[in-house]
Amino acid sequence: AVVSTQSTGFKQINLSHTMVNIPKVRKTFCKYSECKKHTQHKVTQYKAGKRNKKALGERRYRMKQMGFGGQTKPVFRKNAKTTKKQVLRMECQTCHKKKQVTLKRCKHFELGGQKKRKGQMIQF
Repeated sequence: AVVSTQSTGFKQINLSHTMVNIPKVRKTFCKYSECKKHTQHKVTQYKAGKRNKKALGERRYRMKQMGFGGQTKPVFRKNAKTTKKQVLRMECQTCHKKKQVTLKRCKHFELGGQKKRKGQMIQF
């Protein structure tokens, strides 16, 4: 991959991680005992599950919030990051075991988009 840097005064901005396009099916190594070889994996984007109201931390927080005294725990407001690390969830097509792979930070993430081809006209 070619890394292009653009100079703006005193700061260098790395433009290599602005757009990431990943295919929906990828051939990669499956480490589990059923396979132990390169197999096709179905790729999806990881999404955090719904928070459980019965979890101990959630119950403890709700009890602490009850009554007078306002907000008891700190609320994070100094959000400095403009990107998030993307996590891929890969499922082996033969043994159906799942693994997660973390990618680097990127501004735009696309799953199964069209591949860029050299010498092609841009169609609108």
